[in-house]
Amino acid sequence: MELQPRPMTDDEYDEWLPRLTDRYAEDMVKHAGATAERARAKAEADIEQLFPGERAAEGQIVFALESDGRRVGELWFMERDNELTGRVLWIYDIHVDEAFRRHGLGRAAMQFVEDEARRRGVDGIVLNVFGGNEAARSLYRSLGYEEFAAAMRKEV
Repeated sequence: MELQPRPMTDDEYDEWLPRLTDRYAEDMVKHAGATAERARAKAEADIEQLFPGERAAEGQIVFALESDGRRVGELWFMERDNELTGRVLWIYDIHVDEAFRRHGLGRAAMQFVEDEARRRGVDGIVLNVFGGNEAARSLYRSLGYEEFAAAMRKEV
């Protein structure tokens, strides 16, 4: 399967943003131990900050991911200055639909971002990943990403 990223249409964007918010909240419950209520509130606040009025703030780059003419996922990143890592492409979300996983599409999307980083002349690529998301963490490690920060928690 070959990946073809393309800018998302307005209709796709309108469908994607609520699903993104839902997935983000679900991930916080599943991987970060948040309650459903707290996760939902944080997801909505974070998305509103980056997509005020449900429109992308300046610099947000959102792609639909296609393969063989079918929509298989989404990719969202932006170029930003980071005090720890310099000028980077920050990946906020990379999502391949369940039915299309394990075909190299996530890897191809990450390589697309690497090509974009080189084209822009930035210092690197940064992303956050929840500790429990071993599939994603394994992919990122296989592509040469290294962990440079971690949050840990213990219930008492």
